[in-house]
Amino acid sequence: MSLQDWLNEGQLKTHKTSRKEIDQLFAVFERDMADAQPEALSTDRRFAIAYNAALMVARAALAASGYRTSGEGNHYRTIQSLAFTLQPDIKTIRKFNKFRQKRNITDYEMIGMISEQEVAEMIALAQELHDMVTEWLQKNHPELIGK
Repeated sequence: MSLQDWLNEGQLKTHKTSRKEIDQLFAVFERDMADAQPEALSTDRRFAIAYNAALMVARAALAASGYRTSGEGNHYRTIQSLAFTLQPDIKTIRKFNKFRQKRNITDYEMIGMISEQEVAEMIALAQELHDMVTEWLQKNHPELIGK
């Protein structure tokens, strides 16, 4: 499989991104990482916010590669696209996908499933992906990154 295969199957659309769009995705990341910190929020909400931060930087990598997701399974496809964009260790993608599944349950079905450790792990994963995307953009698409 490849991003082109997903495009052919209608799971992706071609997309021309801009520095402004990438900056906006990174701004959402920054906001969400700050919002994931307060102890006044439940662990479920902090986890979901940190998950969204990670999703934004994964989306930035996909956009920089010339694609955006289409149809159902946007989060899943965005996470899986990391194998073609950043090419992180497969464990990173598996962990992110496991967190996606857990976030779905806590958002739609059940509360109180998320531990403080899982919040910390999600925040760390989001930061790790941010750092990887930033480095990848600087190397592969410097015109899309402001700093």
